[in-house]
Formats: sequence, structure tokens, C-alpha cells
Amino acid sequence: MKLPSLNNVRLRGKMLIIYFLGVFVPLLIISYIFYYTTTNNMKQQLIDDITRAIEQVKNEFAREVEGTMEISSVFYTDHLLNEIIDTKYEVPADYVAAYDSYLRRILNAYTPVYNAVAGITVYVDNPTLLFSGGVNVIDAYVKEKAWYQQVLNNRLSQPLIIRTGDDQNLDTFSVVRRMDAFYSQNQFHKILKIDMKMSSIRQIFSNLNLQGSVYLLNEKGDIEYTTDPAVNIQSGGVSFDTITSSADMIEFRTEYTMTNDLNGWSIVAMVSKDDVFKEVRQSRSFIILVTIINTLLPTFIIIWITRSLNVRIIRILKHMKRVKNQQFDTVPEDESRDEIGQLTEEFNRMTLQIKSLINDVYVTDIQKKDLEIQRRHSQLNALQSQINPHFLFNALETIRMRSVMKDEKETAHIIQNMAKIFRNSLIWKRDMITLKEELDFMHCFLEIQKYRFGDKLNYNIRTDESDYKFLIPKMSIVTFVENASIHGIEPLKSGGKIEVDIQRIRNELVVTIRDNGVGMEMEKIEHLYHYIREEEEMGDRIGIQNVIYRLKLYFGTRFELMIDSQPGVGTQITLKIPVEE
Repeated sequence: MKLPSLNNVRLRGKMLIIYFLGVFVPLLIISYIFYYTTTNNMKQQLIDDITRAIEQVKNEFAREVEGTMEISSVFYTDHLLNEIIDTKYEVPADYVAAYDSYLRRILNAYTPVYNAVAGITVYVDNPTLLFSGGVNVIDAYVKEKAWYQQVLNNRLSQPLIIRTGDDQNLDTFSVVRRMDAFYSQNQFHKILKIDMKMSSIRQIFSNLNLQGSVYLLNEKGDIEYTTDPAVNIQSGGVSFDTITSSADMIEFRTEYTMTNDLNGWSIVAMVSKDDVFKEVRQSRSFIILVTIINTLLPTFIIIWITRSLNVRIIRILKHMKRVKNQQFDTVPEDESRDEIGQLTEEFNRMTLQIKSLINDVYVTDIQKKDLEIQRRHSQLNALQSQINPHFLFNALETIRMRSVMKDEKETAHIIQNMAKIFRNSLIWKRDMITLKEELDFMHCFLEIQKYRFGDKLNYNIRTDESDYKFLIPKMSIVTFVENASIHGIEPLKSGGKIEVDIQRIRNELVVTIRDNGVGMEMEKIEHLYHYIREEEEMGDRIGIQNVIYRLKLYFGTRFELMIDSQPGVGTQITLKIPVEE
């Protein structure tokens, strides 16, 4: 693939192309890729940090719940505990003895050890017990509690995590379960309730370093706990679906799976995009600032270097144009050692030498030639005044009219053709004429020749009228017809014929001139080809040499001349001329 040429682009434009394609565009592409990669990595890193923080909260809360569940399992499987609270005592002293011997210790043993446990209470409907110190009666007030109803509706004896408290403020998480172990007497209804320490739960959720809100959802999608102050969940029953979130909030969710305690529960964090991507925007501003600095610095350097080159080259170019107008001023330039400085120095030296040469040699010679030109011009004016072309035209017209009056129509027609040729030969206002005008000259010339030779000369011209409008150099075809007539047909003793065939092929006029005259020797043909190959001035040449010279001036190597000639057979000349309307 050939690259486009930059030869016609000015130096300043080339430097700009180098800057844009070699510096500016690659810098923008690299900055964009760096910005895109960095911001995406930062976004993903922030999202991963938030996700890990939520997972940490999830795991810490699960550990607190699991610890409480384990305590409930200890109480559930404690045979002695179940036996003490399931026994009917005859006198209260027997219960007190049993309480002091075991219950007091077991009910107060876990509270100091487990930070998640705020209190342990056993509810029982055994009327022979003394209800205090962690043992409460199941009375009508307890039976109205929501957590109590929820435990009764649970067919299994597995522990449940339930939000408890008074009727207006459900501010505590509790693990509640029925104590109905298969080895116990189970003659009374017994429920274990372990209250979790809310300060520990608040601390777990407050450790999440987020500028947003966190929601703990149960398996139904209700909010069990949240850090959002706008949501009031103390009375319970608030669905997460009722929370409206704007489009600029991002939701992060993690589910509790593969667990019997919190299966179906989830933790959801709602974080503002502005908070998440604040660092990304700061990074973007930094990258844009660095890109601007990296762009301005090369731009300044390119302008500085370009000015050092472009300004001085333009200054030299202006002085070259002045030299063309014969203003030989030197370039004012400080001493510089680069190539432009050397070029300026050589230009100044050349200018001074040309000025000195013109003053010393050519001015005197020009004055002499000017005098000679004026002398020749005077001679030409004198000759022109003696031989006025209008006098000749009028004389030929007078002879033609006298011939018409004497009914010599053929002679009058020939004189008219001679006047046309003579007028067009002397009047040379334009060198390019239409094909139709050239054909008119050709007809005039051939009619005169036919008048001279009579039946000895016949001619035939074939062309298309649609080609009449094309422009060709004046007398570029007539000269070849004249050569065929004078040098080809005239030497014959018998008659001869000239055929001219003109047709347009694409953007060329193909002119074929054939005669059955005496023909040409190969030496003469090579002599004509010599005028095409050699770069010579016209000088005093006339005829075919003149036509070839003018065609070379107009068309260079785009015109073609082909000669086919044999002595005694005839000559065919094919001429291909580029044309335009």
C-alpha cells in the first residue's frame, strides 16, 4: 500500500501532523486506557471492600446467634435442670434446696462468659416453684406475648430467634425454644428464653465503615434490625419492600445459607453512588490534570521548535520571491549553526553574487539588446507600413468580385479560399481553435490544390460533426495535409488521392492522413522522429517541424505521431491529440 505523499504539505502542517499523530493522539489514547483501567479497578476494589465488610458483619452476627443457640442446646439437654423444674415440690424448702444446689449456678454461669448473652430465663407453669432468679411463671401476661405465641405455633422444638421486648418497643433479639426433651417427664409446659445483648449487635453493625444504611432481613423480607434512623422497626412488621431508594443508591446483599438458625435471612446495605465513587472521581480529576500537563508541555515544545524552523524558512522564501522581482536583499539573520542558518548564509552569498553579476555584466548586455530590439522594431514597422495586409485582402477581394462579374465563379471561389488562408496565416490572435475551424482551413487549401492540379488530385475527409467543438492547436492537421499534397502527390505524373480520417477515442482525437504519393525514405522518417525525441527550441523551423514543436509545448509526451511510409507506395501519418471542449 502506497502512503499518501506529503510533498505539497507545508512544513508547519507536517510538524502539526507529527505532533497530532505522534504525540497528541497516542497520549489521549494512553490516558483514556489508563483512566478506564484505573477507575474500573478502583470501582471493583471499593465494591469488593463493601462486600467483604458486609460478609464480616454477616459472619459476626451469625457467630453471636450460634453462640446463643449452643447455650439453648445445653439447657435443652440438661437432664438435671429439666428434672428440677419439672418436679412437684411438697414444701418450698425442697425447691429452694434444689435451686441452690444447681439452678442458681447453671442460670448465672453463661451470662459473664458469653458477651452476646444479656439474660437467661426459664418460663414454666409449675405452681410449686418459687418464681425468681431466672425462673418465671407462665401466666396470662406471658401467654399474650408474640414470642410466646410464635413458639407455641412451632411444631418443632428447635430454637427460634425472635425480636422481643415490651409491647411497644421490640428492642431485643432472643433465642426461644420449648424444653420438651424426650427423656424429661414433661408434666409441665417449659420455655427457655435467652436474651441477646443488643449493645454487642449494635457494635457489629456499627463497625461497617459505610456512608449508608444496613438492613437485617428475616426470611419473610421484614426488617429485623437497621442502622437507618428513618425506619422505625421498634413495633415490628416493617417490610424492606416499602423502603424507597433513589436511582443514585447501590444495593449490596448477602444471604444466610446452609444454616439451621438464620436460613433465609439476609443483610442488605444501601450505599450512595457518590460515597462509593468519591475516590474514583478524585482519581479521575488527578488523571485529567496529569493528561493536561502532559499535553501542554509537548505542545509548547513543538511550537517552540516549529517556530525556530518555520519562521526562518518563510523568511528565506520571501527573500527568494524578492530576488525573482530583482530585489536583491539579504536575509537578516543572527549567527546560527544549524542547517537553516547555513542555508541563510549561502543564500545571502548567492544573492550578493547575482546582484554583482547583474550590475557588472547583464545590465550592459541588456541595454545593447534593448537598442537592437528597438532598431528591429522600427524596421518592422517600416516594412509593415509598406506591406499592409489589409491592402492585400482588399486587392484579392477586388479580383474575386471582378471574376464574379465576368461569371468566372471557379476563379472567384479559389481567390476567396486564398484570402481565407492568407488572413488566418497572418492573424494569430489565438493558437487553439476548434476542429471545425481547422477543417475549414483544410477545405480551402485542398480546393486551391485541386484547382491547380485538376483531376490529378482527389481527396476525401471523414469525421463526425459531434467532434467539431473540440479544441486543437491551429494548423496542426492542415500542415500534414499540405505536406502530403506538395511532397507526396505533386511529384506524381498520374493522379493521386488524399484521405483524412478523424475520430475521437475516449479523450483523444485520432487523425489518420493517407496518400498514395511518392512516399519517404527511412532516413527522412527518422529525421522527423528526431524532432519528437530531442528537446530543442523551434528556431527558424517551419512546416511539420513547427507543428511538432508546438504539440510538444502543449501536450508534452501525451501526443503521439506515427509514420508509415514506403517509397513509391505512399505515406500514412497517424496523429493522436489530447482534446478538450
